[in-house]
Amino acid sequence: MSEIPETANGVVWQSSPPGSIYDYIRVASFSIGPDGLVDQWSLRAADLFGIAAEEVKGKDPVEAFMPAELRPRGHRKVSEILDGKEWTGLVPFRVPGERGPRGIAEVYVMPSETERGERAALCIVVDVRALRRMETDLAASQAIFGQSPFGFLLFDTDLTVRRANERFATVFGGSADDHRGRTVHDYLSRAEGDRMTAALRRVLETGDPVTDLEITGVVPGGTDRRHWSINLYRVHSGSGRPVGVAGLGIDVTRRQIAAREADTARRNLALLNEAGARIGNSLDLETTARELLDVAVPGFCDLASVDLYQGLLSGDEAPPGRADGASAELRRVAFASAVSDAPLLHPSAAPGCCEPVPIDMGAVHRYPFTSLCAEALRTGRAAAMPGAEGSLVQSTLIVPMVAHDTVVGLAQFSRTKGSEPFGERDRALAAELAARAAVCIDNARLYRREHERALILQRSLLPPGDPEAAGLDIACRYLPGNTATEVGGDWFDVIQLPGHRTALVVGDVMGRGLRAAVAMGELRTAVRTLAQLDLEPAEVLSHLDEIARGLGTPTGGGQASRVAGAARGPELSEVYLATCVYAVYDSVTRRCTFANAGHLPPVLVEPGEAAMHLDVPPGMPLGVGGEPFEEVEVELPEGALLALYTDGLVESRDHPLDEGMQAFRSALTDPGRPLEDVCDHVLSTLDTRHGEDDIALLMARIQGLPAEAVGDWRLPREPRSVGRARELARTQLTAWDLEPLVDTVELLVSELVTNALRYGEGEIRLRLLRDRTLVCEVWDAGLVQPRRRRARDTDEGGRGLQLVGLLSAGWGSRRTPRGKTVWFELPLPDGDASAEPTVDQLLSMF
Repeated sequence: MSEIPETANGVVWQSSPPGSIYDYIRVASFSIGPDGLVDQWSLRAADLFGIAAEEVKGKDPVEAFMPAELRPRGHRKVSEILDGKEWTGLVPFRVPGERGPRGIAEVYVMPSETERGERAALCIVVDVRALRRMETDLAASQAIFGQSPFGFLLFDTDLTVRRANERFATVFGGSADDHRGRTVHDYLSRAEGDRMTAALRRVLETGDPVTDLEITGVVPGGTDRRHWSINLYRVHSGSGRPVGVAGLGIDVTRRQIAAREADTARRNLALLNEAGARIGNSLDLETTARELLDVAVPGFCDLASVDLYQGLLSGDEAPPGRADGASAELRRVAFASAVSDAPLLHPSAAPGCCEPVPIDMGAVHRYPFTSLCAEALRTGRAAAMPGAEGSLVQSTLIVPMVAHDTVVGLAQFSRTKGSEPFGERDRALAAELAARAAVCIDNARLYRREHERALILQRSLLPPGDPEAAGLDIACRYLPGNTATEVGGDWFDVIQLPGHRTALVVGDVMGRGLRAAVAMGELRTAVRTLAQLDLEPAEVLSHLDEIARGLGTPTGGGQASRVAGAARGPELSEVYLATCVYAVYDSVTRRCTFANAGHLPPVLVEPGEAAMHLDVPPGMPLGVGGEPFEEVEVELPEGALLALYTDGLVESRDHPLDEGMQAFRSALTDPGRPLEDVCDHVLSTLDTRHGEDDIALLMARIQGLPAEAVGDWRLPREPRSVGRARELARTQLTAWDLEPLVDTVELLVSELVTNALRYGEGEIRLRLLRDRTLVCEVWDAGLVQPRRRRARDTDEGGRGLQLVGLLSAGWGSRRTPRGKTVWFELPLPDGDASAEPTVDQLLSMF
């Protein structure tokens, strides 16, 4: 332990601690008396030569330590020294008792005097081997320290710079000696200096080295941030005493830049991969814009917004493209921020660009013509812009969203102060992200346009509102298979037929989308046309089958065209298949005739009974051809419930068809409830898996015409039956309180009965039906259909049917199994009565 230093005349005296330089170089001493013999022998000499003092005192050092051949010279040198001459030289020595030399000592001999004034000598001896090691170590240290291409510092125990090499001085200025006494705070910022100081102190105290300590700073006269990798280790004296800390600094700025660029490239690739997976999952324009920002914030930027053209969002045929960027309106559809409480400002708000006015979500706005945003919209090229002074934003990328050479909107990506500014790679990445989103948005636009057209088509083909029919209470439901497209091939229809009869139709075109909807529309139109011809249900399906097979035939028809169409591709010879149930209900007889083309059987629920499927032969689907269709006639009791449906209601991937049909029958447990409630109950009860297929449900409650609303008479084939028919009609109308219709009905009944007598065959039947309208029917066994014609001025007849058509709301004829029926219809007096014919209309018949 060092003694406490004492001060004398300002000079500090202090004992050197163990491990001084003298220990390292192995300095020893001894003295020679006037007689030339060893007088004193130090302990260090004993250690160096390996001989104790009692063994050497009083001996001639030349005889004791020098080889025999060197002794004469040695004696001469000792004599010269005792004569007062100093001498320094290398002397081989050996230990007494050993034959060969043990080593070489460097001896410094200084003449001295004894107390009696006699000549003596003091000898300082150094082991040459220790000196050579020291010289080698110093040379190696100097080579490493001075010639190292890296900055090298040696810190003292007080953490000040003891020595710096030339490389360090080249970087930080001045000469190497100028840096002596400085601290790390003279080179680094406060925070980095504190980190470095703490590391130096830890190394000095523990002896544990520190490797690859990353320190950042700025060199004198420079502005770029530099990165250094620092390695620290403790330095010891020859005896192991800590004398300081050595520091080696390597400039790794380029390596950091390369690593950062590699990280940026990996991040960008990951971001593009994420964008491919997350952008475009929806066909909604605004959702796609939000998906873009979900990818960009915070992985790419801190703030972002998307503006789309207002016309694009409102359903215009096409976006304005590369408009002037100022006249077209845009709507803010998405905004995202990784910064709390960030204002909804234009990220590019800066002098000379856009005014820093908050833009709310959904707000419609325009960019000034001279702004960078407007220019980007006009040119389709991205632009970079620094943030305004005092703004949160550091830099902004203004990127037009271009798809198929059409600009659909503008995306803005911003980074706040403290984040790394955008580079060229960032600009390319932003353009790629915006382009991907733009393509998805444009696809969504095109899809929406086609979807709206298909939706308009489909909705125009479904019955408007709640259908009405004589003798039936009707409720219906239609759910498209895909709630996003709302376009499918299922359809239903309620068609009013003469004689207060009603045709109920449910069909399903196989497939989905616009093609199925178009095929459904053609089949539905054909059904309505065939129904107006009053054909039997089986005949209607036979004609539909021919039509369905013709839908897939290429334009031009004929066998050659069909063969050519098949050769050119499936798109020209596609086969349309459909299933259909066609039923005709007569409200007078409460009988219903069914014909089925491959469809699921109807369900009937009679009062007080369990639901059951009607046994209607299924037949082949429409479009297959080759097989006739069968009819089944069923009498439906009053209050019974009839349900027609498509397979989407009962079929699912999760359960067999039989289970679905059983579940449907079980859901019809309370048929007496209002029909709307019954429909809702069925849809909410069944596991329909809505979205897998279209669902059409048509339900009808039987409410036949009461007997008092029907007048039915048979008349013999004789002239007086005309008068009898007028009398029966007048009496019945009076009983029904329909006196305002008596004159018109008498006139028209007279015309129809007269025609039956003149052109028909067999017995004549007259029937009046009173429901929402008044229907009159005249039946006979003749097969010749009446034809309305314009009579010539000289003709005495031929104006009867013209009169019927003029005075009635509608008239027609239909075939029956035993002849034909001619009918006309009149509105009831309390309804919307048709206008009375004018005099000109009456005279036009003559």
